[in-house]
Parts: sequence; structure tokens; C-alpha cells
Amino acid sequence: MNTLKYKGFIGSVEIEPDDLSLYGKVLGLDKKTLISYEGRDVAELEKDFHNAVDDYILYCEENNLPVHKSYSGSFNIRIPQDLHAKASEIAAERGISLNAYIRNAIEAAVKSQLA
Repeated sequence: MNTLKYKGFIGSVEIEPDDLSLYGKVLGLDKKTLISYEGRDVAELEKDFHNAVDDYILYCEENNLPVHKSYSGSFNIRIPQDLHAKASEIAAERGISLNAYIRNAIEAAVKSQLA
């Protein structure tokens, strides 16, 4: 997937096949927040992305709201109970938290994909 990046925000790039216009939305925000943008070409799309992010930040500042950037670093996952128990057991045996164990596993998986 192609993405745009600006001020800690990550946005998608999509193509509307009917008129070949471009559009996107900021990724990794909470479910209540939608920041979208569009353009006829990449330069216009990027400009509208920047304007949308700047407008969001300004809105938050004017209304004393927290600015939620893309991917806060916290997420919930659902896994089978037995997998949860085994992961907790392994983490305890290694003397680390379950959170650290999961983070290490994700880091290893991502590094192997990038290699």
C-alpha cells in the first residue's frame, strides 16, 4: 500500500477508477476520528493531506482536545485462551512481561519480513 507521511500521521493513497482521482484517509486513528483528503494528482493529494492534518491539529488545539496521531502504540488482540496461557507462561519463564514477550515476537516477525 502506498502511504503519505506528515507530522506523525500516516495516510493511505487510493485510486477512484471511475474518474482516476486520488483519495485517502489517515490510518491508525481511533474509531471516532476520520481525516480524509482527495486530489486529481499526487501533488494535489499530498497538499490536501497536509491541509487536513493541519486542520485536525488546529481543531484539537482550539477545543482543548488531545491530538491522536497514527498508531498510538497500543492495540488489543483476540487470541485463543490456550495461546494466551502459553505465551504468559513462556514470558514468566523468561522473566519478562507478557507485553514485552509479544512486542519481541512482533519485532522478530517484522524484521524477518524486511530481510
